[in-house]
Amino acid sequence: MALTREFKDTVMELCKNADYRKELLLEALESYLEGDIVVGNSLLRDYLNGTQAFAEVANNLNMQEASLRRMVGPKGNATAKNLFSLFKVCLRREGIRSADEFLHQAA
Repeated sequence: MALTREFKDTVMELCKNADYRKELLLEALESYLEGDIVVGNSLLRDYLNGTQAFAEVANNLNMQEASLRRMVGPKGNATAKNLFSLFKVCLRREGIRSADEFLHQAA
C-alpha cells in the first residue's frame, strides 16, 4: 500500500523531534526482537524517510541507496551484520554511542 503525502509529511514533521526519532529506533529494535521483521523494517524506513537520511546512511554503510531501500522494504531480509550496522549508524546520527546509552534513554 502506498503512503499518502499527508502521512509522509506527518512523519517528517514528527522526525524533527529527537525523542520521536529515538523512539522509532527503539520500536524498530523491539519489533525485530519480537520476530516482526515487516514492522521493524517499516519503522526503520519511516526513520530514514522522516530524517531524509537514506543517502547519508547508505554512504556510511558503503552500499548503494537502492540496496538500503530494499533492505528495509516490505520484503527486506537483511543479514544480522547489515541490520546491526544500520542500527549503529542510525544511533550515531542521534548522538548515541552505545547500546547501554540507548537503552538507558529508552527507560
